[in-house]
Amino acid sequence: MPEIIKPYNRLLAALPSREYKRLLPKLEEVPLTFGNVIYEPGNVIHHVYFPKSGVLSLFTRLEKEEMVEAGLVGSEGIAGLPVFLGEKTSSTLVIVQGSGTALRMKTEDFLRECGRGPSLQKLLYQFTNFLLKNLSQLVACTRFHRIDDRLVCLLLMMHERIQADKFLMTQEILSKMMGVRREAVGRYATKLQQNGLINYSRGTISILNREGLESSACQCYSIFNKEYNKLLDATKH
Repeated sequence: MPEIIKPYNRLLAALPSREYKRLLPKLEEVPLTFGNVIYEPGNVIHHVYFPKSGVLSLFTRLEKEEMVEAGLVGSEGIAGLPVFLGEKTSSTLVIVQGSGTALRMKTEDFLRECGRGPSLQKLLYQFTNFLLKNLSQLVACTRFHRIDDRLVCLLLMMHERIQADKFLMTQEILSKMMGVRREAVGRYATKLQQNGLINYSRGTISILNREGLESSACQCYSIFNKEYNKLLDATKH
């Protein structure tokens, strides 16, 4: 089982208390509602989001509304990272995949705070490095590993970030995240259910046997998990 944590953003919580207190008046708590779009590709990023709970999915959109997952962001990080790297617009479609709450900050305030001290910058660079490593591993996993292995990895990573054994996840969303046909997702989800690892009903997934899922995951999951835990260690407070 993942460690059960209180709802807070780990990146912000890792800041020195003086810097965190300085940010507080500029942070607004907002709901993250399942299915809501946070950023559209090409749109100006007016706010950055620090999830406290819930999960955001980053999608690369292709032609004819096709898209594939490029990353996940939970309480370990931030959505809107491109503005820290000098971009004004989003290159990805960002959608809420797990309901929760986030702390939102106006982009101009965020950039001003990034220039006021090294602590926030250092944490943001660590998170950027984490996302890049995950993306490169995701590319390798997509290219070389089977759909059922990739599905197990995705469910484990969602479970870690949502911090709950039950969460909404339709076959349509899973197929878009993985870039595969919906029928393939349904077939492999049924197999996991028959093996007693998950329960899947009416768009809701329940994790029944996490250890069993981990043992059936491809080697990529251990790499994803190692980097995730390394980031959590770096942002402990």
